Amino acid sequence: MVDIPKLVEHWRRGALEDWEVATDLVGRGRCRHGLFFAHLALEKAVKTHVSLRTQDVPPKIHNLVRLCELAGLEPSVEHAGILADMNTFSLAGRYPDSLPAPVGQDEAQRLLTQAHEVLQWLIAP
Repeated sequence: MVDIPKLVEHWRRGALEDWEVATDLVGRGRCRHGLFFAHLALEKAVKTHVSLRTQDVPPKIHNLVRLCELAGLEPSVEHAGILADMNTFSLAGRYPDSLPAPVGQDEAQRLLTQAHEVLQWLIAP
């Protein structure tokens, strides 16, 4: 049997830690890597909700929109768009043939700001 409170805390703690890494990397100009970690933070935050809803370990998928569906979450239209946009950066970190166009510092910071808004919604008590 899965210890759901322990699993949820694992995902939540990981989300916050990965968010710190994301902001640090983008701040140092490592935008592609920073946005990968921003996606990872959002993924782990959504997986807390999947675990709570299913009372099980979330599937090993990375699509934020699909994970929200599994969690029964209903993001606003704006948040859903941000989640869909952030999916790009999961692929960029995992598969070399999926590299998007390079993202500059200003654009990366804008994306981080948007992603942070979604992260706050996901981890709110």
